[in-house]
Amino acid sequence: MAKKSSKEKVVDDLIEYNIALQNKTAELISSIGKLVKRIDDMVVLFEEAAKNIKAGTDEPLMRRLSELLDQNKNIARGLILLERYVKERAVIEESFPPRPLPKF
Repeated sequence: MAKKSSKEKVVDDLIEYNIALQNKTAELISSIGKLVKRIDDMVVLFEEAAKNIKAGTDEPLMRRLSELLDQNKNIARGLILLERYVKERAVIEESFPPRPLPKF
């Protein structure tokens, strides 16, 4: 067997790399197709859920969402009160800085 010239080796390598690239491209296209299908299924699921919520047919979910909304309102009120308390304490402490304890 005769040795391949460097030009032939480069051409053979390019052909090999091109085939590998085509295989990876085909795999990528297949994966993207599967991803699109799954996203479509997810969109359909969300659309159905939105219809059920809008129609009020999913009562337990509606009740739970309402409870969560009430809880969030209570938490927000508590945080606002806590913020006011901290600000008031900061103003009081600035007005009356702590004095050192007397020595005995």
